[in-house]
Amino acid sequence: MDALIKERINQVVKGDHNAFGEIVELYKDKVFQICFRMLGNRQEAEDLAQEAFVRAFVNIRSFNIDMKFSTWLYRIATNLCIDRLRKKKPDYYLDAEVAGTEGLNMYSQLASNMAKPEEEAESLELQETIQEEIMKLPEKYRSVIVLKYIEELSLKEISEILDLPVGTVKTRIHRGREALRKQLRHL
Repeated sequence: MDALIKERINQVVKGDHNAFGEIVELYKDKVFQICFRMLGNRQEAEDLAQEAFVRAFVNIRSFNIDMKFSTWLYRIATNLCIDRLRKKKPDYYLDAEVAGTEGLNMYSQLASNMAKPEEEAESLELQETIQEEIMKLPEKYRSVIVLKYIEELSLKEISEILDLPVGTVKTRIHRGREALRKQLRHL
């Protein structure tokens, strides 16, 4: 796949804009997942995923063809998310009660695509709790936890994406895990 991506990048650099559409198709879901996991908001994640592709397209000539494209792209997306988190204080939470209702929160407004929600209730509650706790982590720990455990990237890839030494990534993963463990000890 790396050879295909490099070929498409060369085509884009030579002026074939349609080749970039193929790159977007290959990576759009993964970039959206990274953004969604970091931001916790579908609309913002869609916006920033799109922005990541726009920035990648605009800066494609600066991409080092000897490097892995996905790492470069994920780095752009991650940096955009970190910038958004720094600029914006959360103005609502999914667990906040919906005005005019008794006991309903925004989670109850989300559509479910599961066949048997009764059987999945405990699993969903645990996932929601973990996601909520991840969202409470400081951004430097949140980004490495999302990239390592949710996106399953290697330490080297995380290091390249965040432009940090591998040792720093390891330390942040350890401290992020410890913070999560403390936050989740009541489970």
